[in-house]
Amino acid sequence: MEIYVVKAGDTVYGIASSYSVDVNLIIFDNQLIYPYELVPGQALFIGVGERIGGRTISVSGYAYPFISRWVLGETLPYLSELPIFSYGFTSTGELIPPLWDDRWLIEKAIEMSVQPILTLTPFGGDGRFNNQLISSVVNNQEYIDNIIESILQTMRAKNYVGIDIDFEFILASDRDKFTDFVRQVSEAMRANGYHTSVALAPKNSPNQKGLLYEGKDYKALGQVADHLLLMTYEWGYTYGPPMAVAPINQVRRVVDYAVTEIPREKLDLGIPNYGYDWTLPYERGVSRAKTLGNVEAVRLAISMGSEIIFDQVAMSPYFRYVDSNTGLQHEVWFEDVRSLQAKFDLLEEYKLRGCGYWQIMQWFRANWLLLDEKFTVQKS
Repeated sequence: MEIYVVKAGDTVYGIASSYSVDVNLIIFDNQLIYPYELVPGQALFIGVGERIGGRTISVSGYAYPFISRWVLGETLPYLSELPIFSYGFTSTGELIPPLWDDRWLIEKAIEMSVQPILTLTPFGGDGRFNNQLISSVVNNQEYIDNIIESILQTMRAKNYVGIDIDFEFILASDRDKFTDFVRQVSEAMRANGYHTSVALAPKNSPNQKGLLYEGKDYKALGQVADHLLLMTYEWGYTYGPPMAVAPINQVRRVVDYAVTEIPREKLDLGIPNYGYDWTLPYERGVSRAKTLGNVEAVRLAISMGSEIIFDQVAMSPYFRYVDSNTGLQHEVWFEDVRSLQAKFDLLEEYKLRGCGYWQIMQWFRANWLLLDEKFTVQKS
């Protein structure tokens, strides 16, 4: 495997010739579209020689039930687990299923030797994380019993094999109650042959301030859950200023702290499968970035004739362009094979359990080819 960074004047045919590989392979692997234009700074995955593979890791990827059947089918060979997003619950602990049927995803996952995972989230009526909903359940044993029984009934009926608890913005006052909730869920799951994971906000110290961080006790959760996902993304996010979604320097800080509190064989590294397009100038409280896929981002750069720049600190690509309709400048940050390789290198350096993608709704072939080159994916 090689990563080639496009220079001015390059053509896909010339690159293929220089590596002595079939041009159609480069086109296919990198999802290039006719007439196969390139842009300076674009990173291409070049498959040369035989696959090497490496250490066996667990790989998960969140999916909504409305995912394209084709995208799911293409992605499942690279996954160990498929967390299906998501189940909710009422303030009294009654389980709320997704709006779309999830059975077909479960069946397809099992067919492909991938473990289907029930993802539990505390979404309120506005579709946002609701910490009052969390507080209502974790502080009432009857409600905890309700939700555990509802989860077990659903898992038996639908053939789920694990649960992922993705609670965000937990009140600091509910921190220990949340840990105890996870303990009870984990014990009930293990007693019935299932496993439990917890998604963790990206902390870099035990007493980090902020609503996103104070409600999660890394050490205590690491003791009660079977494995945990570090949500090492969203530094650049919809309402924030333009920056890398998962800058490797910030990701490393989170991993550095996490391994002091949680056994590394329980930890999965979170990886984003998307980017953001910001309109400039950024105005706090007003600006809203648009989400876009990684392949889409490169095609946008090509259409705008924008050189892609690689930030060596964040280890992430970005570019700017001017919208001809509005005259406004935009800034786009996304992931490419270089930024992903940096994350895979970190995953291997720390010998973590594996990685988890938010999310797999858009197909980015080069990512999976690179992952397959670096690691062997664990299958059930």
